[in-house]
Amino acid sequence: MAAIETPDSRHVRFKLKEPWPDFLTFYSSASGAGWIVPKKYVEKVGEEGFRRAPIGAGPYKFVSFTPGIELVLEAFEGYWRKVPAVKRVVMKSIPDEATRLAALKRGEIDIAYSIRGELAQEIKETPGLSLTSTVLQATNWIYFPEQWDPKSPWHDLRVRQAANLLLDRQAMNEALFLGGCNINNSIIPHSFEHYWQPPAAVYDMAKAKKLLAEAGYPNGFDAGPFWVDSSYSNMGEAAIDYFQQAGIRMKLQPVERAGFLAAFGAKKYNKGILRAASGAFGNTATRLASFVVKGGPYVYGSYPDIDELYPLQAKELDPKKRAAILEQMQRLVHEKALGAPVWELAFLNGVGPRVGEASIGKIPGFPYTAPFEDMTIKGS
Repeated sequence: MAAIETPDSRHVRFKLKEPWPDFLTFYSSASGAGWIVPKKYVEKVGEEGFRRAPIGAGPYKFVSFTPGIELVLEAFEGYWRKVPAVKRVVMKSIPDEATRLAALKRGEIDIAYSIRGELAQEIKETPGLSLTSTVLQATNWIYFPEQWDPKSPWHDLRVRQAANLLLDRQAMNEALFLGGCNINNSIIPHSFEHYWQPPAAVYDMAKAKKLLAEAGYPNGFDAGPFWVDSSYSNMGEAAIDYFQQAGIRMKLQPVERAGFLAAFGAKKYNKGILRAASGAFGNTATRLASFVVKGGPYVYGSYPDIDELYPLQAKELDPKKRAAILEQMQRLVHEKALGAPVWELAFLNGVGPRVGEASIGKIPGFPYTAPFEDMTIKGS
Protein backbone atom coordinates (compact mmCIF):
# COMPACT_ATOMS: atom_id res chain seq x y z
CA MET A 1 0.00 0.00 0.00
CA ALA A 2 1.43 3.37 -1.05
CA ALA A 3 -1.36 5.57 0.27
CA ILE A 4 -5.03 5.70 1.28
CA GLU A 5 -6.94 8.83 0.40
CA THR A 6 -10.47 10.02 1.22
CA PRO A 7 -11.36 12.62 -1.41
CA ASP A 8 -14.87 13.02 0.03
CA SER A 9 -17.20 11.42 2.56
CA ARG A 10 -18.31 8.65 0.20
CA HIS A 11 -15.08 7.59 -1.44
CA VAL A 12 -11.85 5.86 -0.43
CA ARG A 13 -8.96 5.69 -2.86
CA PHE A 14 -6.28 3.02 -2.43
CA LYS A 15 -2.94 3.56 -4.14
CA LEU A 16 -0.74 0.48 -4.51
CA LYS A 17 3.03 0.38 -4.89
CA GLU A 18 2.74 -2.15 -7.71
CA PRO A 19 -0.03 -3.84 -9.71
CA TRP A 20 -2.13 -6.38 -7.81
CA PRO A 21 -5.13 -7.71 -9.77
CA ASP A 22 -6.60 -9.43 -6.70
CA PHE A 23 -6.64 -6.43 -4.38
CA LEU A 24 -10.41 -5.94 -4.56
CA THR A 25 -11.02 -9.68 -4.26
CA PHE A 26 -9.00 -9.93 -1.06
CA TYR A 27 -10.42 -6.69 0.29
CA SER A 28 -14.05 -7.59 -0.33
CA SER A 29 -15.37 -11.12 -0.83
CA ALA A 30 -12.29 -13.11 0.27
CA SER A 31 -11.98 -11.44 3.67
CA GLY A 32 -13.74 -9.14 6.09
CA ALA A 33 -11.26 -6.31 5.55
CA GLY A 34 -13.75 -4.15 3.68
CA TRP A 35 -16.57 -4.21 6.22
CA ILE A 36 -18.06 -0.76 6.69
CA VAL A 37 -19.06 0.27 10.20
CA PRO A 38 -20.31 3.59 11.65
CA LYS A 39 -17.20 5.38 12.86
CA LYS A 40 -18.84 7.62 15.48
CA TYR A 41 -20.73 4.73 17.05
CA VAL A 42 -17.64 2.52 17.24
CA GLU A 43 -15.63 5.38 18.78
CA LYS A 44 -18.42 5.91 21.33
CA VAL A 45 -18.97 2.29 22.49
CA GLY A 46 -15.58 0.75 21.62
CA GLU A 47 -14.95 -2.53 19.84
CA GLU A 48 -16.33 -4.67 22.66
CA GLY A 49 -19.47 -2.55 22.82
CA PHE A 50 -19.88 -2.87 19.07
CA ARG A 51 -19.66 -6.66 19.31
CA ARG A 52 -22.39 -6.68 21.94
CA ALA A 53 -24.70 -4.35 19.98
CA PRO A 54 -23.56 -3.95 16.37
CA ILE A 55 -24.96 -1.55 13.78
CA GLY A 56 -24.71 -2.46 10.12
CA ALA A 57 -26.22 -1.49 6.79
CA GLY A 58 -28.53 -4.44 6.16
CA PRO A 59 -32.27 -5.07 6.08
CA TYR A 60 -32.52 -6.10 9.75
CA LYS A 61 -31.63 -4.40 13.03
CA PHE A 62 -29.89 -6.12 15.92
CA VAL A 63 -32.15 -6.70 18.94
CA SER A 64 -30.39 -9.21 21.19
CA PHE A 65 -27.88 -12.03 21.23
CA THR A 66 -27.64 -14.88 23.72
CA PRO A 67 -24.44 -16.83 22.90
CA GLY A 68 -25.16 -20.44 22.04
CA ILE A 69 -28.92 -19.84 22.24
CA GLU A 70 -30.33 -17.28 19.81
CA LEU A 71 -29.94 -14.05 17.85
CA VAL A 72 -32.99 -11.79 17.48
CA LEU A 73 -33.41 -9.32 14.61
CA GLU A 74 -36.14 -6.86 13.59
CA ALA A 75 -36.83 -5.49 10.12
CA PHE A 76 -35.36 -2.10 9.25
CA GLU A 77 -38.22 -0.24 7.60
CA GLY A 78 -35.88 2.18 5.85
CA TYR A 79 -33.78 -0.42 4.06
CA TRP A 80 -32.79 0.93 0.66
CA ARG A 81 -33.63 -2.13 -1.45
CA LYS A 82 -37.07 -3.04 -0.09
CA VAL A 83 -38.89 -3.26 3.22
CA PRO A 84 -38.48 -6.83 4.58
CA ALA A 85 -41.70 -8.84 4.50
CA VAL A 86 -40.87 -10.76 7.69
CA LYS A 87 -40.78 -8.30 10.58
CA ARG A 88 -38.95 -10.40 13.17
CA VAL A 89 -36.35 -13.12 12.71
CA VAL A 90 -35.06 -15.38 15.49
CA MET A 91 -31.98 -17.47 14.71
CA LYS A 92 -31.70 -20.38 17.12
CA SER A 93 -28.57 -22.42 17.79
CA ILE A 94 -29.50 -26.12 17.72
CA PRO A 95 -26.28 -28.11 17.20
CA ASP A 96 -27.87 -31.56 16.88
CA GLU A 97 -29.38 -32.39 13.47
CA ALA A 98 -32.09 -34.68 14.85
CA THR A 99 -33.16 -32.00 17.31
CA ARG A 100 -33.31 -29.41 14.50
CA LEU A 101 -35.49 -31.73 12.45
CA ALA A 102 -37.79 -32.44 15.39
CA ALA A 103 -38.24 -28.69 15.97
CA LEU A 104 -39.05 -28.21 12.28
CA LYS A 105 -41.63 -31.00 12.31
CA ARG A 106 -43.28 -29.56 15.44
CA GLY A 107 -43.48 -26.11 13.86
CA GLU A 108 -41.19 -24.54 16.46
CA ILE A 109 -38.90 -23.32 13.68
CA ASP A 110 -39.55 -22.61 10.01
CA ILE A 111 -36.15 -23.30 8.42
CA ALA A 112 -33.59 -25.86 9.57
CA TYR A 113 -30.09 -25.66 8.12
CA SER A 114 -27.81 -28.61 7.36
CA ILE A 115 -29.89 -31.78 7.60
CA ARG A 116 -28.13 -34.79 6.07
CA GLY A 117 -28.47 -38.47 5.24
CA GLU A 118 -31.49 -40.35 6.55
CA LEU A 119 -32.81 -37.23 8.27
CA ALA A 120 -32.80 -35.35 4.96
CA GLN A 121 -34.68 -38.24 3.37
CA GLU A 122 -37.21 -38.00 6.20
CA ILE A 123 -37.84 -34.35 5.32
CA LYS A 124 -38.56 -35.33 1.72
CA GLU A 125 -41.09 -37.91 2.90
CA THR A 126 -42.84 -35.66 5.46
CA PRO A 127 -46.00 -33.90 4.19
CA GLY A 128 -45.75 -30.13 4.46
CA LEU A 129 -41.96 -30.06 4.62
CA SER A 130 -39.61 -29.49 1.70
CA LEU A 131 -35.89 -29.97 1.21
CA THR A 132 -33.62 -27.52 -0.61
CA SER A 133 -30.13 -28.43 -1.84
CA THR A 134 -27.48 -25.85 -2.66
CA VAL A 135 -23.93 -26.58 -3.81
CA LEU A 136 -21.50 -24.21 -2.10
CA GLN A 137 -18.08 -22.89 -3.02
CA ALA A 138 -17.05 -24.99 -0.01
CA THR A 139 -14.66 -27.66 -1.21
CA ASN A 140 -13.81 -30.49 1.21
CA TRP A 141 -10.64 -32.51 1.02
CA ILE A 142 -8.41 -34.76 3.11
CA TYR A 143 -5.07 -33.14 3.87
CA PHE A 144 -1.82 -35.00 4.54
CA PRO A 145 0.33 -32.75 6.80
CA GLU A 146 3.00 -35.47 7.12
CA GLN A 147 3.82 -35.51 3.40
CA TRP A 148 6.84 -33.26 4.03
CA ASP A 149 8.24 -35.66 6.65
CA PRO A 150 10.63 -38.12 4.92
CA LYS A 151 9.96 -40.68 7.67
CA SER A 152 6.20 -40.72 7.10
CA PRO A 153 4.40 -43.06 4.66
CA TRP A 154 2.55 -39.99 3.39
CA HIS A 155 5.84 -38.63 2.06
CA ASP A 156 5.59 -41.19 -0.77
CA LEU A 157 3.51 -39.87 -3.66
CA ARG A 158 2.18 -43.38 -4.33
CA VAL A 159 0.63 -43.53 -0.87
CA ARG A 160 -1.16 -40.23 -1.42
CA GLN A 161 -2.31 -41.38 -4.85
CA ALA A 162 -3.59 -44.60 -3.28
CA ALA A 163 -5.58 -42.62 -0.71
CA ASN A 164 -7.27 -40.74 -3.56
CA LEU A 165 -8.23 -44.03 -5.22
CA LEU A 166 -9.62 -45.51 -2.00
CA LEU A 167 -12.52 -43.07 -1.66
CA ASP A 168 -15.83 -43.98 -3.29
CA ARG A 169 -16.95 -40.37 -3.34
CA GLN A 170 -20.24 -40.95 -5.11
CA ALA A 171 -21.34 -43.62 -2.64
CA MET A 172 -20.44 -41.27 0.23
CA ASN A 173 -22.31 -38.47 -1.52
CA GLU A 174 -25.47 -40.54 -1.92
CA ALA A 175 -25.38 -41.78 1.66
CA LEU A 176 -24.65 -38.48 3.38
CA PHE A 177 -26.06 -35.79 1.06
CA LEU A 178 -28.59 -37.63 -1.12
CA GLY A 179 -26.24 -37.13 -4.07
CA GLY A 180 -26.30 -33.34 -3.81
CA CYS A 181 -22.54 -32.68 -3.63
CA ASN A 182 -20.55 -31.85 -6.75
CA ILE A 183 -17.50 -34.09 -7.15
CA ASN A 184 -15.04 -31.82 -8.97
CA ASN A 185 -11.80 -33.45 -7.70
CA SER A 186 -10.23 -30.14 -6.69
CA ILE A 187 -9.76 -27.94 -3.64
CA ILE A 188 -10.80 -25.03 -5.90
CA PRO A 189 -14.56 -24.52 -6.46
CA HIS A 190 -15.61 -24.89 -10.10
CA SER A 191 -17.30 -21.48 -9.93
CA PHE A 192 -14.06 -19.63 -9.11
CA GLU A 193 -12.27 -17.51 -11.68
CA HIS A 194 -9.34 -19.37 -13.30
CA TYR A 195 -10.56 -22.79 -12.10
CA TRP A 196 -8.92 -25.74 -13.83
CA GLN A 197 -10.84 -29.02 -14.06
CA PRO A 198 -8.64 -31.98 -13.06
CA PRO A 199 -9.25 -35.49 -14.37
CA ALA A 200 -12.31 -37.11 -12.83
CA ALA A 201 -11.93 -38.76 -9.44
CA VAL A 202 -11.69 -42.56 -9.66
CA TYR A 203 -12.52 -45.26 -7.10
CA ASP A 204 -10.19 -48.22 -7.63
CA MET A 205 -9.43 -50.33 -4.57
CA ALA A 206 -7.25 -52.82 -6.49
CA LYS A 207 -5.03 -50.14 -7.99
CA ALA A 208 -4.77 -48.42 -4.60
CA LYS A 209 -3.54 -51.63 -2.95
CA LYS A 210 -1.04 -52.12 -5.78
CA LEU A 211 0.38 -48.62 -5.24
CA LEU A 212 0.65 -49.23 -1.48
CA ALA A 213 2.53 -52.46 -2.10
CA GLU A 214 4.92 -50.72 -4.51
CA ALA A 215 5.53 -48.08 -1.84
CA GLY A 216 6.45 -50.80 0.66
CA TYR A 217 3.13 -51.04 2.52
CA PRO A 218 1.43 -54.21 1.22
CA ASN A 219 -0.47 -54.54 4.51
CA GLY A 220 -1.08 -50.84 4.97
CA PHE A 221 0.17 -48.90 7.99
CA ASP A 222 -0.93 -47.13 11.17
CA ALA A 223 -1.78 -43.58 10.13
CA GLY A 224 -2.59 -42.20 13.59
CA PRO A 225 -5.43 -39.71 14.17
CA PHE A 226 -7.87 -38.41 11.58
CA TRP A 227 -8.82 -34.93 12.79
CA VAL A 228 -12.24 -33.60 11.78
CA ASP A 229 -14.61 -30.78 12.57
CA SER A 230 -17.13 -32.72 14.68
CA SER A 231 -20.00 -31.41 12.53
CA TYR A 232 -18.70 -33.64 9.75
CA SER A 233 -17.71 -36.72 11.72
CA ASN A 234 -19.90 -38.82 9.44
CA MET A 235 -17.73 -37.93 6.47
CA GLY A 236 -14.64 -38.90 8.45
CA GLU A 237 -16.18 -42.21 9.49
CA ALA A 238 -16.93 -43.10 5.86
CA ALA A 239 -13.40 -42.20 4.73
CA ILE A 240 -11.82 -44.23 7.54
CA ASP A 241 -13.83 -47.27 6.50
CA TYR A 242 -12.51 -47.07 2.93
CA PHE A 243 -8.92 -46.52 4.09
CA GLN A 244 -9.08 -49.48 6.45
CA GLN A 245 -10.13 -51.78 3.60
CA ALA A 246 -6.61 -51.25 2.24
CA GLY A 247 -4.95 -51.53 5.64
CA ILE A 248 -4.51 -47.80 6.34
CA ARG A 249 -5.56 -47.74 9.98
CA MET A 250 -6.51 -44.57 11.83
CA LYS A 251 -8.69 -43.28 14.66
CA LEU A 252 -11.28 -40.55 14.21
CA GLN A 253 -10.67 -37.46 16.36
CA PRO A 254 -13.72 -35.13 16.24
CA VAL A 255 -13.13 -31.59 17.54
CA GLU A 256 -15.68 -28.82 18.04
CA ARG A 257 -15.50 -26.45 15.07
CA ALA A 258 -13.93 -23.39 16.71
CA GLY A 259 -11.29 -25.53 18.40
CA PHE A 260 -10.64 -27.48 15.21
CA LEU A 261 -10.07 -24.37 13.10
CA ALA A 262 -7.87 -22.80 15.76
CA ALA A 263 -5.69 -25.90 15.99
CA PHE A 264 -5.61 -26.31 12.18
CA GLY A 265 -4.40 -22.73 11.76
CA ALA A 266 -1.90 -23.09 14.62
CA LYS A 267 -0.33 -26.08 12.78
CA LYS A 268 -1.07 -28.44 15.68
CA TYR A 269 -2.30 -31.28 13.46
CA ASN A 270 1.14 -32.21 12.17
CA LYS A 271 0.62 -35.91 12.95
CA GLY A 272 -2.03 -37.94 11.19
CA ILE A 273 -4.40 -36.54 8.58
CA LEU A 274 -7.32 -34.12 8.69
CA ARG A 275 -10.46 -33.02 6.89
CA ALA A 276 -9.80 -29.62 5.38
CA ALA A 277 -12.52 -27.38 4.00
CA SER A 278 -13.15 -23.80 3.02
CA GLY A 279 -16.35 -21.97 2.27
CA ALA A 280 -14.62 -18.62 1.74
CA PHE A 281 -15.52 -16.57 -1.29
CA GLY A 282 -12.73 -15.33 -3.55
CA ASN A 283 -11.01 -16.86 -6.54
CA THR A 284 -8.45 -19.53 -7.40
CA ALA A 285 -5.53 -17.39 -6.22
CA THR A 286 -7.06 -16.64 -2.81
CA ARG A 287 -7.80 -20.33 -2.16
CA LEU A 288 -4.25 -21.33 -3.16
CA ALA A 289 -2.85 -18.59 -0.92
CA SER A 290 -4.65 -19.96 2.13
CA PHE A 291 -4.07 -23.70 1.68
CA VAL A 292 -1.19 -24.35 -0.73
CA VAL A 293 1.39 -21.57 -0.97
CA LYS A 294 4.15 -21.16 1.62
CA GLY A 295 3.11 -18.86 4.45
CA GLY A 296 -0.61 -19.50 4.05
CA PRO A 297 -2.63 -19.67 7.29
CA TYR A 298 -3.42 -23.38 6.82
CA VAL A 299 -0.25 -24.49 5.02
CA TYR A 300 1.86 -27.11 6.84
CA GLY A 301 4.41 -27.44 4.04
CA SER A 302 4.79 -26.43 0.43
CA TYR A 303 6.56 -27.18 -2.82
CA PRO A 304 9.07 -24.70 -4.33
CA ASP A 305 7.82 -25.13 -7.91
CA ILE A 306 4.32 -24.12 -6.80
CA ASP A 307 5.51 -21.34 -4.49
CA GLU A 308 7.57 -19.63 -7.18
CA LEU A 309 4.57 -19.37 -9.49
CA TYR A 310 2.36 -17.55 -6.99
CA PRO A 311 4.09 -14.13 -7.06
CA LEU A 312 4.25 -14.32 -10.85
CA GLN A 313 0.46 -14.59 -11.21
CA ALA A 314 -0.15 -12.06 -8.44
CA LYS A 315 1.25 -9.19 -10.51
CA GLU A 316 0.48 -10.46 -14.03
CA LEU A 317 -1.92 -8.04 -15.73
CA ASP A 318 -2.46 -10.08 -18.90
CA PRO A 319 -5.57 -12.21 -18.11
CA LYS A 320 -4.54 -15.08 -20.41
CA LYS A 321 -1.00 -15.27 -19.03
CA ARG A 322 -2.29 -15.13 -15.47
CA ALA A 323 -4.83 -17.86 -16.15
CA ALA A 324 -2.06 -20.06 -17.57
CA ILE A 325 0.07 -19.64 -14.43
CA LEU A 326 -2.84 -20.45 -12.13
CA GLU A 327 -3.69 -23.49 -14.25
CA GLN A 328 -0.13 -24.72 -13.91
CA MET A 329 -0.31 -24.30 -10.13
CA GLN A 330 -3.50 -26.35 -9.99
CA ARG A 331 -1.99 -29.04 -12.22
CA LEU A 332 0.94 -29.35 -9.83
CA VAL A 333 -1.37 -29.59 -6.81
CA HIS A 334 -3.17 -32.44 -8.56
CA GLU A 335 -0.02 -34.22 -9.73
CA LYS A 336 1.56 -34.08 -6.28
CA ALA A 337 -1.66 -35.33 -4.65
CA LEU A 338 -1.32 -32.59 -2.05
CA GLY A 339 -4.62 -33.82 -0.68
CA ALA A 340 -7.55 -36.03 -1.56
CA PRO A 341 -10.38 -33.80 -2.80
CA VAL A 342 -13.76 -35.17 -1.78
CA TRP A 343 -16.42 -32.78 -3.11
CA GLU A 344 -17.97 -29.35 -3.27
CA LEU A 345 -20.31 -29.54 -0.32
CA ALA A 346 -24.08 -29.59 -0.72
CA PHE A 347 -26.08 -27.85 1.98
CA LEU A 348 -29.44 -29.54 2.57
CA ASN A 349 -31.98 -27.39 4.38
CA GLY A 350 -35.47 -28.21 5.60
CA VAL A 351 -38.30 -25.70 5.04
CA GLY A 352 -41.58 -25.72 6.97
CA PRO A 353 -45.14 -25.19 5.72
CA ARG A 354 -45.47 -21.56 6.86
CA VAL A 355 -42.68 -20.36 4.58
CA GLY A 356 -43.60 -18.75 1.28
CA GLU A 357 -40.13 -17.80 0.01
CA ALA A 358 -37.18 -19.24 1.96
CA SER A 359 -34.72 -17.16 -0.09
CA ILE A 360 -32.21 -20.00 -0.16
CA GLY A 361 -29.85 -20.38 -3.11
CA LYS A 362 -30.48 -16.91 -4.50
CA ILE A 363 -26.83 -15.96 -4.00
CA PRO A 364 -24.65 -18.53 -5.82
CA GLY A 365 -22.45 -20.50 -3.45
CA PHE A 366 -24.12 -19.15 -0.30
CA PRO A 367 -25.85 -21.85 1.81
CA TYR A 368 -28.16 -19.82 4.00
CA THR A 369 -31.16 -17.55 3.65
CA ALA A 370 -30.21 -14.49 1.59
CA PRO A 371 -31.21 -11.87 0.71
CA PHE A 372 -33.06 -11.76 4.00
CA GLU A 373 -35.47 -9.09 2.82
CA ASP A 374 -36.84 -11.54 0.20
CA MET A 375 -38.10 -14.03 2.81
CA THR A 376 -41.87 -14.35 3.08
CA ILE A 377 -44.39 -16.13 5.27
CA LYS A 378 -47.51 -17.44 3.60
CA GLY A 379 -50.49 -15.14 4.04
CA SER A 380 -48.38 -12.16 5.15
